[in-house]
Amino acid sequence: MFIEPNQHKAHGLPYNPFKALVAPRPIAWISSLSADGIVNVAPYSFYNAVADQPPIVFFAPNGPSRKDGVKDSQRNAEETGEFVVNVPTWDLRGEMNETSAPLPADVSEAEVAGLKLAPCEKVKPPRLADAPVSLECRYLQTVEFPAEGTMRGNFVVFGQVVGIHIADSAVTSDGMVDPTRYKPIARLGYMDYTVVESLFAIERPKGAQAP
Repeated sequence: MFIEPNQHKAHGLPYNPFKALVAPRPIAWISSLSADGIVNVAPYSFYNAVADQPPIVFFAPNGPSRKDGVKDSQRNAEETGEFVVNVPTWDLRGEMNETSAPLPADVSEAEVAGLKLAPCEKVKPPRLADAPVSLECRYLQTVEFPAEGTMRGNFVVFGQVVGIHIADSAVTSDGMVDPTRYKPIARLGYMDYTVVESLFAIERPKGAQAP
């Protein structure tokens, strides 16, 4: 089968399969503060790390935006210069899904979903207290890409990680982080998700030895 991304229905598929093929995708559960001090929490499955020296991550708040501008997470990051990436888990899947609802900008998703907040060390936005991993980030820049159809904008927000919170229960006795201990969830296509419950290791090849 060959399809063009915007012509999938011509081949009998009910939905564009693109996001089901680029999967699983880690989820950035972003907590941020508005200029008025309102805590915003929202999940983004277009998210990943792009560098480690210094550590840099991105999240992409694309898709239909508010009529009065971009999504709250992006606006808050740009206006305050800070945001936090929290890792959603199997146990927090319901709360994560609840924070994806399109609420007014002056309503805190943390309160609606009953999420407990905890202070950060380097940035002002709070982290989610029950998330086993939280990355404190300083905003770097936003890149805008072309958008089609009803999309109001395709944006990518970059931030530098300046602090990392890890639950003690996520770390093994030899000091290694074990994701099977906290079961992060990831996005697939459609309304589907997956969860990390098993691991396997592959050693990198050493290559040819120099004479």
